[in-house]
Amino acid sequence: MSSTTPNANKKKPTAAEQQAARRERLRQAQLAEEKQQRRNKIVIAGSAVFALLLVGGIGAAVVTSGSDHKSGGSAASSAPVVTPANASGPGGTVVTYGKADAPHTLDVYEDFRCPICKKFETTNGPLVQQLADAGDYKINYHLAAFLDDNLGGKGSINALAAAGAALNEGVDQFKKFHDELYANQPAETTDGFGDTNKLLDLAGQVPGLKTDAFTSAVQGKTYLPWAQKVAAAFDDSGVTGTPTMKFDGKALNLFDSAGNPVSADDFKKQVGAQ
Repeated sequence: MSSTTPNANKKKPTAAEQQAARRERLRQAQLAEEKQQRRNKIVIAGSAVFALLLVGGIGAAVVTSGSDHKSGGSAASSAPVVTPANASGPGGTVVTYGKADAPHTLDVYEDFRCPICKKFETTNGPLVQQLADAGDYKINYHLAAFLDDNLGGKGSINALAAAGAALNEGVDQFKKFHDELYANQPAETTDGFGDTNKLLDLAGQVPGLKTDAFTSAVQGKTYLPWAQKVAAAFDDSGVTGTPTMKFDGKALNLFDSAGNPVSADDFKKQVGAQ
């Protein structure tokens, strides 16, 4: 029986065919390299900019890089910390809204540039305040500025410093300014809150807030070092995304499986409200 050599009947490629094959291999190698470069850019971008983390369809702004919160210049960063009147919590880094003797505590973790925070605030913010006003719980606000580090810019820390100036005017003024910031939140990539005049314009929408003292504090960045201290306290809290809410220490579900804010009934059930 004769043996058959594999590919014995295969025609030897011509020089032109060999050259074409080499060109095709080179083209495929270039495509693979370009694909890898695109993948690397995505990874780099994901570590340096704002990210949306989807967990079971739920969106959250997440911390993706280290934070030093030096926005506003080194001179402002090295200035002494001026704590606003009405600040609370360890080192004056918390803003408490509601009745001091409320039986429960709702801890709220937010970043003023966070679009997912705005999404929740738009839908359920009035209910959250209503239950606090009714005495069901008091709200402890823990405010962040990590989106400045992730996206670039200074909108989060500037808005937080301006909120400190509002807090110095009163807790109710802080809450109204807080709501005004979310109602007029610019796209997170535009850094609109980095513009001091924008913040002052929004303060003008809150009756009685835009006093000479408030304006001077915002323009002079009086509460920027305090804002940096508040943001650092958020970084040390162990919370890795915004918005986050904890009722007496237990994390709440703020979004349903489709990524929409939970219903009013669902929220009330989680906090034991009628």
